Amino acid sequence: MKLIKTTGRAKANAYELLATLERRGAVKTAEVEPIVRKIMRDVQKNGDKALLKYAAQFDSLNGPIRVTQEEMLAAWNETSPELKAALQTAAENIRSFAEQQKAEEWMTQNTPGVTVGQIVRPLESVGCYVPGGRFPLPSTLLMTAIPASVAGVKRIVVCSPKPARETLAAAHLAGITEMYRTGGAQAIAALAYGTQTITHVDKIVGPGNLYVTAAKIIASTECGIDMPAGPTEIVVTSEKGNAAGIAADLVAQAEHDPETLAVFVTANEQLARDVVAETKLQAKGNKLAEISLKARGTVFLCGDIEETHTITNRLAPEHLTVDSDKDLKWVINAGSVFIGNYSPQSMGDYISGPNHVLPTGRVGRMRGGLSVNDFLKVITVQNYTRSGLATLAPHAIALAEAEGLIAHANSVRIRRKGGKR
Repeated sequence: MKLIKTTGRAKANAYELLATLERRGAVKTAEVEPIVRKIMRDVQKNGDKALLKYAAQFDSLNGPIRVTQEEMLAAWNETSPELKAALQTAAENIRSFAEQQKAEEWMTQNTPGVTVGQIVRPLESVGCYVPGGRFPLPSTLLMTAIPASVAGVKRIVVCSPKPARETLAAAHLAGITEMYRTGGAQAIAALAYGTQTITHVDKIVGPGNLYVTAAKIIASTECGIDMPAGPTEIVVTSEKGNAAGIAADLVAQAEHDPETLAVFVTANEQLARDVVAETKLQAKGNKLAEISLKARGTVFLCGDIEETHTITNRLAPEHLTVDSDKDLKWVINAGSVFIGNYSPQSMGDYISGPNHVLPTGRVGRMRGGLSVNDFLKVITVQNYTRSGLATLAPHAIALAEAEGLIAHANSVRIRRKGGKR
């Protein structure tokens, strides 16, 4: 990791680097967009033929693309008791958290005779993307499928390239009935546009690499997506944390992907230098972590604590670790926050309950992580009595006439008269 001071002669370089990191999402996805568009157009035009071609080319598929429920059950039966217990605990915590997040229906009278409110309905179909390239990610299957199930989604489709036994076991635990061995931009295209084998879905959720992220952005004109959830990001902002623990979190997230962003922000110079040394030591021999930390690992040594807060919020990181719950007061932009020395970010990746599908590329400025509400529609309701309409009609007519929308005003007048012109 490189240490850069935000004061003195280094200030200009520090803030130039910060500006570059702020543009990380758009710049990186733009680099792969041309090839992604080509793949997606091919799948959209040629359906299964193109999907199977890319599945063979990129995912080494040499058998059926659909995973059977028997395969999922067999994978579960072959899973060790220890891993079964871990998956079950994670599933229970994810389900409990999602249940508490769920939007509620309500009705109220904001004017006598005027009832307004909302009803909540699940999406009919969703596609859950579960990465399967470098590492099996059964945790991601649980994080995407279980909130969809809690929401009441009828059709939950999972796409995962070369799904490992652990992922298939998680699919069985989550009650998945439709799963395909395909990944990358071609899987996103199949979910968005549909093929002869895969019927399109209403929304696509889940994390992925740059190609998957770019594909989801393109697919968003055809169906819903949760968010760009690309290569992992970690920021730790601390003045009194444990250097070994901070470094451990940085290395842990850095091993996800060579494109990982790992940043430590502090005004404590000794802690900054200790974290640099610890990170180098702990990353040794972990090739992916070494690559990402060398490319994007950064320590911002700030002039004061206020500046550490400013830089952190400008980065709007996917994962953020802070010293204490008092720090939550200044946190504005982040996907998920971890507090103190005993809250390693890896716990959030697996077992805590809050979702690990989180916004990257500064999308944390606009939304938080995946939740049960991503699988729900909040539909508003309005119900007038005759007296309620009489009360508010003059105001609606005045606004309609001010906008020059005469038919709007007339529709209110006619209803007010009981349907008579």
